[in-house]
Amino acid sequence: MATAIITGASQGIGACIAKRLAKDGFDVVINHYPSDSDREKALAVAEECRTYGVKAECIAADVSKFDQCEAMVKQIKADFGSIDALVNNAGITKDTLLARMKEEDYDAVIAVNQKSVYNMMKHVCSVMMKQRHGRIVNVSSVAGLYGNPGQVNYSASKAAIIGMTKTVAKEFGSRNITCNAVAPGFIHTPMTDVLSEELKNKMLAQVALGRYGEPEEIASVVSFLVSENASYVTGQVIEISGGLSM
Repeated sequence: MATAIITGASQGIGACIAKRLAKDGFDVVINHYPSDSDREKALAVAEECRTYGVKAECIAADVSKFDQCEAMVKQIKADFGSIDALVNNAGITKDTLLARMKEEDYDAVIAVNQKSVYNMMKHVCSVMMKQRHGRIVNVSSVAGLYGNPGQVNYSASKAAIIGMTKTVAKEFGSRNITCNAVAPGFIHTPMTDVLSEELKNKMLAQVALGRYGEPEEIASVVSFLVSENASYVTGQVIEISGGLSM
């Protein structure tokens, strides 16, 4: 049985990805931030994943911390035997205009959104290289492609992920490891629920399909990228935005 790790998978897009990959037949590791509320949500996701007849384990780790990622990967390798897919989904926002942005808010977003991707790929790639097989999918954003006012920190983190994705694809392609990114647009998640109706309507007006995306629509593309159907796809950034950029 193949094993997939999904970071930040206690809710939103990450939870949907975990459930979709479980449906696809992957044993799944649901990473979540070390808090009681996140643990409770992650356990519920794991329970649903198990209805597909696969193993599902929840592991608490702050993926912005190098050592915690290392310990998590070692535990997963010991418990599951292989790591076949890694989905770097964990992310936060601390939005405000650059003139008002605090240094600690910039640093926090970079640490969680970008450094976590380095941390996880660093530790997982050594496992995948020995296997001579692996699939990595990094969750970027349209903000990383086009920028977004009030999101200097978020846009920087998501743009960096794109560069990291392409570099890792080149470095590890000879070992049969693919690395791709998805760039969601305006997706209906707890992160977007907090936005004002005025901002939501303004953004929807730019979407060709005229609606929010759903987390399941991101999960379906990730499902493709970690499958054998995508064995010759690497170094790509797939925008999933309903035509937001057109």
